[in-house]
Formats: sequence, C-alpha cells, structure tokens
Amino acid sequence: MTGQGFKSLTLIGVLVIAAAFVPFVTNGYWLSIAVTAMMYIALATAWTLFSGPTHYISLATGAFFGIGGYLVATGMSDFDISFWVMAAIAPIVAVVLAALIGAATLRLSGIYFVIFTLGLAEMIRGLVSWVQNNFLGSRGLYVLTDFTEEHIYWMLLGIAATVYVIGWLIDRSKLGFAMKIIGNDEGVAKHLGINTARAKVILFMITGFFSALVGVIVAPRYSYIEPNLVFSPEISFMVVIMALLGGTQRLWGPIIGVIPFILIWETITVSFPNATTLYLGLSFLAIVYFLPNGVVGLIESLTKRGRAS
Repeated sequence: MTGQGFKSLTLIGVLVIAAAFVPFVTNGYWLSIAVTAMMYIALATAWTLFSGPTHYISLATGAFFGIGGYLVATGMSDFDISFWVMAAIAPIVAVVLAALIGAATLRLSGIYFVIFTLGLAEMIRGLVSWVQNNFLGSRGLYVLTDFTEEHIYWMLLGIAATVYVIGWLIDRSKLGFAMKIIGNDEGVAKHLGINTARAKVILFMITGFFSALVGVIVAPRYSYIEPNLVFSPEISFMVVIMALLGGTQRLWGPIIGVIPFILIWETITVSFPNATTLYLGLSFLAIVYFLPNGVVGLIESLTKRGRAS
C-alpha cells in the first residue's frame, strides 16, 4: 500500500466514524436530510465505481434502485417473506439483470448507451405496473419494519463505506488498471488483449448490486411502495448530476457533490416545489460550462497551478 493510498483510506475511515455520530447530534428534519444525503452518497459512489473509470454515463441507477425497493415490498406484502430474506434476494436479481443488460449494451458507447439506460427504468416501471394491475390486483405495497431513521442512516452509511472500500481495492487491481485503459482509449485496451466487455460488465454488476441494496434499505422509509415512486427517472438524473458536480476522478468525489446539492434541493422543494426540474437543468448546465471536471477537478487544477507558480 502506498503512502497516498493509506492516507486516503485513513481519511475515509475518520469521515465514516464522524458520520456515524450524526444521529446522536441531530434529529427530526435534519436527520431526515442526513438520511437522504447518505442515500445519494451511496448511490453516487456506486455510480462512480463504474462510470468514473469508463466515462460511460449510465442512467440505470433508478432501475436498480427500484428493483431493490419493489422486490422487498412485493416479498413482504404478497408472500409474507421477511425483510432480511428479500434484502438478500433483491440485489442478486439486480446483478442478474445488470449482467444481461451489460452483455447486450456495453458494446455500445456514447449516446446509444445513455439512451438505452434512460429508457430502462421507464421500461421496467411500465412492465411492473402492468403485471401489478393485471395479476397482483393491488395498486401499492407496504414495507412495515421496526427500523427508525437512525437505523436506515447507519445501514446506508455502511453501504457507502463498503462501496468505497471495494472501489479502493478494485482501483489497485488488474481490473482497475484495465478500466483506466478502457476509459482513456477503449481501442487501445482491445489491442492490448483486455476483454473490455467482460471488465465493464463486472463493474456494472457491482454497481447494480449496491444500487438495489440501497433501494432495499430505503424501502422501509417510504412504507408505501408503488412503481412510480421507486422507479423514478429523477433518481438517475440526480445521481449523475451529484457525481459529476463532485467529480468522478476520485471515488470520494460524489461526497462533495451530494451534500450541497441536497441542501439546495431540500430548500427548493419546500419553498418552490414546482422548480425542482428547473434546478436539475440549471445544475447540469453549470457543470458543463463551469465545472466540467467537478469540484475535485477544480481543486486539483488550482493546486497544480499553485505548485507551478
């Protein structure tokens, strides 16, 4: 382990320990915001694990998140299966779906991949709604547990920390090295003998697993689950914007993007509920024109200039 790698891992460990104490110092409204922020930190970190090194913009997060939330609700409401059993099953289903989708689409690149993943959540939501209306005979499902906001927050924190550690290990593995080459030039990676399709599918599956697991953990917070809630494309767009805002060069970049974005989002939601879509659009434009490499990229650029001078 290099000195820089050890410092990075140590810093994240300190941040995780500090974050674990948040429920002890706040409650009510601010704890609710903390849970929302931690949910998106986990999702955005999982998204960066795949899209960061490959530069593939995936809008499939909402689909995997929805699979986790909807399956746990279906298992508990319609089949009386325990939460923990469904928590183990749902992410595996997402992994299988990610493998199938990845094998079929990760040979695509650019706008074609973006368009497909954008339609994925809508396709699954429509299919789930059709099956529910025609066969299950119910409009909504319930996830009733004894979990409090504190429990959900700590579980999401654990997922976010786990994703980071896995990403840290992958970055220092042969797979991580291969993904860096793929991100720089996929053609060169193929000429070097790297199985680019397999490498991308593996990371896509890992992202799908953790996105679905977040959906499982957040489901008890919603209590009442319906397709339009958990398969919302808004989740996918928000994850992408937060990750890009923080910067995808570093796996911890999304943390920097999520916190300010969520604080502003909550303020707009309360004061100007009809302006949330406008906020998403303006945020994306601001990233494109002013922060193409995110806050992390800006900080690193300024640091290099300071050292050069």
